[in-house]
Amino acid sequence: MMPAALGGKDATWLLERASDAMLIADADGNIVYANPAAEHLFGYSRDEFAVLAIEQLIPERLRARHVAQRSTFGPFARERALGAGLELLAQRKDGSEFPVDVSLSPLGTGAGQPVLATVHDITRRKRAEEELAREDHLLRESEARLRAIVDTAVEAIITIDACGIIDAFNPAAERLFGYRAAEIIGRNVALLMPAPDREAHDGYLQHYLQTGERRIIGIGREVTARRRDGTVFPAELAVSEFTLGERRLFTGMVRDISARKQAEARQAQLLQEIEAANEELKSFAYVVSHDLKAPLRGIGSLADWLVTDYADKLDEQGREYLGLMKNRVSRMDALIDGVLEYSRVGRVRESRVAVELSALVAGVIQMLAPPPGITVVVDGPLPTVVAERTRLQQLFQNLIGNAIKHLDKPQGEVRIACADAGSRWTFSVADNGPGIKPRHHERIFQLFQTLTPRDRKESTGVGLALVKKIVELYGGQVWVESTPGQGSTFYFTLPKAGVSTKREMEQ
Repeated sequence: MMPAALGGKDATWLLERASDAMLIADADGNIVYANPAAEHLFGYSRDEFAVLAIEQLIPERLRARHVAQRSTFGPFARERALGAGLELLAQRKDGSEFPVDVSLSPLGTGAGQPVLATVHDITRRKRAEEELAREDHLLRESEARLRAIVDTAVEAIITIDACGIIDAFNPAAERLFGYRAAEIIGRNVALLMPAPDREAHDGYLQHYLQTGERRIIGIGREVTARRRDGTVFPAELAVSEFTLGERRLFTGMVRDISARKQAEARQAQLLQEIEAANEELKSFAYVVSHDLKAPLRGIGSLADWLVTDYADKLDEQGREYLGLMKNRVSRMDALIDGVLEYSRVGRVRESRVAVELSALVAGVIQMLAPPPGITVVVDGPLPTVVAERTRLQQLFQNLIGNAIKHLDKPQGEVRIACADAGSRWTFSVADNGPGIKPRHHERIFQLFQTLTPRDRKESTGVGLALVKKIVELYGGQVWVESTPGQGSTFYFTLPKAGVSTKREMEQ
């Protein structure tokens, strides 16, 4: 199967050894020759090619169009080299399709001459092109997303080159500095800095490029920036470095921290005021503990002398008045002590130690010495917590002492318990006393608030306020549940992982 138009053994030898598939078709499109490469490419044997038309190597849906193209090629036949833009889809014997590049060479002049078709499989090239197109599409999408992020970012984003020339300036930067991007791109970024930073910037950038020594890049720092109108403001600057092709670029994110600086200054001022107030409170505590308690002690001593030395000269009413005076002195002394203790919570600190609450509560109960008929029970072992021992002692002393003081039944009972509440311990002090009406549940934790007239029960109204302050200082909660006539249960929580004050937790 070799047309005479090829002529000679040399031409036959070249076709047989060609790496590309080569086919010769006559004017009617019948295949008159196929080289070994064509057999390998299409999967047909040489004998099978001999009974095929060229259109049978094309997907069926494209054959009619190819016949029309072939019929127009004949009268105006001219050579068309590989890569000249004639890309087609070919079809193998097994029906699989693949892209090809075809070059056509008429074997003679005039109409009706056979045509040599060189077919090159471009599957790999097309895949590479598709992959390249996909990567280009992804790159464009990524660039679009990045641009959208930069354009909508709240923070000012500025890109400069290695010479300090502004390459990009996002809308947030326009709003922050007062420049439009079009008027500042291409100018030196030092324009956005006040003196002396402006003069030093280029030198710093060159120093970094030469030595690699960083002061801001990849680190971030607080700087001073300058707007178009000349106003200066504090800013937080973070700079990252990247390369784009042969260019070395730097992107800076600038945040105006004026509000934060003002808040910090205000906070520093408030801390100074708090320190001053603490000093005043210390002075007040000293005055209260010395200058107020000394006259009280004198009044108390005077009442004792009157009772002792003039007992036979006083009538019943006089003795009653002296007794009331002594009681008022004792109450005032207790009130002063309570106020001092209240003022010390959070201000005077002790070392935090591991406190075994079972032993501490036992000591508190022994110190309170409950009267006959009142039983204080601890349900199960209590945990060990890390805290200020004195504060915990005040906590339990006030709660247990209140329960004992207000019991109104011949046989009273106070129960102390603890429950595991995950990251916290929940403690309870329950009694079978008179109970508290719901409308008073919040009021009782306020300073100087009592529910019982002071003439009936000696109370300063400081104890539960002190309990609340201690518990909340350690990040816990305190509350009461009560049924009038049946008793009350006071609950409070403490964290397991060491008791820290609110101020320490915020630092």
